Parts: sequence; structure tokens; C-alpha cells
Amino acid sequence: MTRDMSYDAVMARKNEIMKASLGIDYDDFEQSPIAFDYERMMAGGDFTLEDIARIQAETKVGNTPLYELTNLTEAVREFAGPGRGATILLKDEAANASGSFKARRASVSCYEARRRGYEGVATATSGNYGAAVASQAAMRRLRCIVLQEVFDSRGVGQPEIVEKSRACEAYGAEVQKLSVGPELFYQMLVTLETTGFFNASLYTPFGIRGVETLGAEIGTQVRERYGKDPEAVVVTQAGGGNLTGTARGLRLVGCEDTEIVACSVDLSGLHMGSDTDFNRKSFTTGHTGFGIPFATWPDRTDVPRNAARSLRYMDSYHLVTQGEVFYITELLTKLEGIERGPAGNTSVTAAVALAAQMDRDDLVVVQETEYTGAGKHHNRQLSFARENGIEVRVGDPRENVPGEVIVLPERLDQVAGRPQDLEAVRRSYVKNALRRLPAQEWSENDVAFVAADTHTDEAWVRAALADLAGTPAAGDARTTTPDTHPHARGDANGTSTTGSPR
Repeated sequence: MTRDMSYDAVMARKNEIMKASLGIDYDDFEQSPIAFDYERMMAGGDFTLEDIARIQAETKVGNTPLYELTNLTEAVREFAGPGRGATILLKDEAANASGSFKARRASVSCYEARRRGYEGVATATSGNYGAAVASQAAMRRLRCIVLQEVFDSRGVGQPEIVEKSRACEAYGAEVQKLSVGPELFYQMLVTLETTGFFNASLYTPFGIRGVETLGAEIGTQVRERYGKDPEAVVVTQAGGGNLTGTARGLRLVGCEDTEIVACSVDLSGLHMGSDTDFNRKSFTTGHTGFGIPFATWPDRTDVPRNAARSLRYMDSYHLVTQGEVFYITELLTKLEGIERGPAGNTSVTAAVALAAQMDRDDLVVVQETEYTGAGKHHNRQLSFARENGIEVRVGDPRENVPGEVIVLPERLDQVAGRPQDLEAVRRSYVKNALRRLPAQEWSENDVAFVAADTHTDEAWVRAALADLAGTPAAGDARTTTPDTHPHARGDANGTSTTGSPR
């Protein structure tokens, strides 16, 4: 019997398809439209941290170097003032197979796919994760399909995404190249159903547990070298898996007091689902177009419940401009002799701003880097911006306008960014929760779950409920407040119907 492959029919079968492609029955963890048993879901598979480290070592992942950025630290101290200028450390994740921390996420998924007898893996991503899955699949002797949003309606591809297509193909993957639009999630479901492949989603417990080794390595390496835990670890925030896994790993090795700082490139005003905006953003990952909405409601992904829950773990959130990141990318090359991709350098940029305000005895860790190359290189990204009518100039980075003007700083002391209001982000989360369950129907368990998910307490949640009940949750996607930030599109259940953090 031929199955109905229309959009509506496939979307109606999405839970069935997901269960078959993951071996996870999310219904087992459901407690309400809001709450689920997060820790029990994360414990599935019975992997210890040591197990994951062993799995990753089999496929050239993990134990990456931790560098002290001595020249960059000294440059910050020149303007930071007496007693200021924390030591900046960098965890060089470009040393992983495939060149980014995403190899950690892909390693566990591909291991699990092979262990369960799947013939191949599939994933929807336009960034480093696709290359990571393709690389890990090659070593596990699995077939691999990567779905990517590459082109706008003119057929023009963003240089970084085009390069990632080449990388995926070099590792032996089949790459399905799509235009930006609502068909990505649908096409992913069709691929999973017709191939019977394992769903190597970014947002499963396998992917997040794979990043725990990164946090654990940071804690252990810093403690062994400096005799104390880092005061702060800066993590690029997009879909949330990077921050979630790193924070969990730090906790596993006892770094309870280390501040977890999220950071994103500020792309306020650009809509991630817009064909016209698609090639007007110079960053395909690590930006607010994903960072804000995934913090304010994680369950907008290609799985029913997202294992990446960044707001649960972040202590502060810092935004930087495009120009500041491009400036730091070149400065890192000139001062430290290592060339890394701009998206990964988002966290370096925030670390510079934070280090200038911290004590000299403090340690701030840049949690990851990524490889760079022809399409990912900052010079190519700036050239592409100009080709799309965006002005690029040197001046005050506060004059940066996403999609219109990229302003490169004149001096290092201009690299400051700005803090994101976490209180507003948390309130936006509660508004989104109220869309799914009216306040009068919340149980004590719902309140406790939201308190954990917003990194607050039950008294804060009850106060927010009293204040926000009946308030609309989301408005026009082009506004710049946390409640209505441009975001990956979602259906009524919060599941992404297209788009994926890169």
C-alpha cells in the first residue's frame, strides 16, 4: 500500500516517524503540555561520562587543547584599568575531526545508530553539524544524508553554507540542497521514513550528552593547570545544545560556581525565515535569530522534546555585533597565530568584553573554536555582505545595523557588546508556556519544571504567572524584544517546521 506523502499526511505521522528513527518514545516522559521528566530522558542509554569519552576517542574527538591567549590578554589589560583584565583561555575545538565541537554531538548519535543496527543517519543542518555527522558516519561505516537550506529564491547560496555542502560531500554524505522555506522539516521526515535511517538530530539526549565531555575537559584542564575552577565560561548560544552540554559537563566535575555566560551575535530585525533576509545575515550560527527563541521556548525543534535547554543553565547573556566578531577574528590571527572561523569567535569577542571588567586573577574560558576556510573566512563573508548591498566600514560598532551596516571597530577597547536582559527572556518563556497551558491549569509540577527551566525558583514563577496570565505571548517576528524576536518558525506545538540552527 502506497503511503500518502502529502505535507499534511507526513506531518500527521511525525511522532510515529520520530519514534522509529530514534528508538525514543517521548510519551514516556510527558507530564503535561509544559513539563516532562527531563533528567530521566537525559539518563537514557545509560552512558557514563567515561563511556562517552571512550566512544569519542574511537573517532578522533575530544581531549582538545586549552590555550592561554597571552597576547590577547595583554592587549585587553592595556585598556582595562588597574587590577582588571582576566586571563583569557581558549578551548580549541577545531582540533576535533571535522573541525568543530559539533563532532562531540555527532559522535554519540552515530555510535548509537551503529549499535542499534541502522544502515545510515540523516540530519537537517546548514552548518558544522552536517560535516560532523558526515565525518562520524564515515568512521562508523554508515550512510549519511544531510539536508541543507542553501539558497535564496534567486538561487544564491550563502558562502559558509555552500562550503559546508562541499565538506559534507567530501566525507561521503549525500547532500540535499534546498531553498529557504517551509519544506525542510517535511523533507527530513520524508527522508527518515523512506530510508529507515537514524535521526541524528542536534536535540536528542545523545547529542547533548556528547557535549558534556567538553565541559568536563574544561573544568579538569583549568583545575590541573591553575589550581582552581574558572570564574566564567563563555558559550556561543544558538539552539542551546552547546551551552547545555558544556554546563552539564562542568557540573559533573564539580565546577558549581563557574558562571555560564551565553553569547550571540545581535541580528535583531532580521527574520530567519525570510527569503530576502536569508543572505543579508553574515552569520549562519551563533546569532540571536536562533539564540533568543530557543532560550524562550526550546521545544521548537525536530524532536518532540528538546534535550538542549539553555535557559536552565545560563547565568548571564551577552550580545556582540557582527563587526566586533569580524574584528576579533582577524585580531586572533594576528596576535595569537591561529586562524579560526568567525562564528566560533563569537565567544572570543564576548570574552574580551568580559575580561576587561574582571579581576586580573580571574580566568575566563572561551569554550570553543571552529575551523575556517574559503567560504567561512571573514574576508569572504564581508565581500558577500557588500555584494548584497550591505555597507562595511570602520568606526563605532554601536552603529552596526544588522542587514544594512557592518561596522568594524577601530580599537580593541571598542569591543564591548551589550548585556541581554535575562529577566525579559525568562518572562518570554513563561508567556510561551501560557500559550500551551492556561495558568489556572498549571500544577505544582508545572511550576517546579518552569522554575528549573528558567533558572529561577517557584516564587519567581508564581509572580510571573500572576503578572502575565492573559498577556499575549508573541507578536510580529520582526520586532527586537525577547518576546517577539525573529526566530525559527514553529507550529502550534512549538516544533520547527523549517530551519535549523547552523
